[in-house]
Amino acid sequence: MKPYSHEEHKEHSFDSFCKRILKNETRDYHRHLQYLREHEILFSELPEETLEQLAAWDRYFEDEYHFEVMGLEIAIADELLAEALQTLPQDRLEIVLLSYFLGMSDPEIADQLNLVRRTVAYRRTSSLQALKKFMEGQADE
Repeated sequence: MKPYSHEEHKEHSFDSFCKRILKNETRDYHRHLQYLREHEILFSELPEETLEQLAAWDRYFEDEYHFEVMGLEIAIADELLAEALQTLPQDRLEIVLLSYFLGMSDPEIADQLNLVRRTVAYRRTSSLQALKKFMEGQADE
């Protein structure tokens, strides 16, 4: 029997290390599969109430209300919100649409409409208060 050289010892140690790693990874993988088997539920086994919460319904034939601002058309599906927006004067409607539906800041809106930024902020705030009053009034009915 020939004694092992240092190089052979390193090779055997590395082989042993690799085998241990593979064995541990295999064990972890099987543990993970067992966890999934215990915790996953098939859609066919879910109760009807849970399926309703997960469902997404397409809205192809819903009424939409269209508003135009700066050549862009904005569609609003909520009837109450559309009615409330229709009560606003055109200049205030544009500010609300630009701010909340097109994501423009007050300085950007002021530049587009040739207004002072402070005027834009005041009109936006007062328009929101008017919308709130209208929508609260309609909700009571």
